[in-house]
Amino acid sequence: MRKRRPNHRLVKIHRNYTVEEAAMLFGNHKNTVRAWIKAGLPTCDARRPTLILGRELALFLQSRRAKNKRPCMPGEVYCMRCRAPRTPAGGMAEYLPKTERLGTLVGICPECEAMMYRRVSLAKLPLVRGNLEITIAQAERRVSESRNPTVNSDKEQES
Repeated sequence: MRKRRPNHRLVKIHRNYTVEEAAMLFGNHKNTVRAWIKAGLPTCDARRPTLILGRELALFLQSRRAKNKRPCMPGEVYCMRCRAPRTPAGGMAEYLPKTERLGTLVGICPECEAMMYRRVSLAKLPLVRGNLEITIAQAERRVSESRNPTVNSDKEQES
């Protein structure tokens, strides 16, 4: 099974890996590991079989993952279509609570007009807010919490 992002924590730092062993460790093809070597993954020497130090492999994968990170600043939500953090259109977002302490900020991307989502806790909402105008939606009530629960059934329509 091929994994999308290799987990650097699987690497044993005091071990040497061949190209084939590194590929098997992450479930990738050996040509993927060879592409990593061409992209800058250091090897022990130029002899065959090509050996990669575990410490160097872990550092290489960590640096690749860190390079691709796009952290959101206060007032920004990550747009999956644009692949960049952006301030929602009109500087407005809506907070939809999922639980008592956790919810989702929802906004519209000003570039591609796609929906943008950012998971945030209610306690950290002031830190994430920035200059956004946030509307906090009320959580939907459950039927069991209602004073007069209504049950729509077909039995009433039959009689």
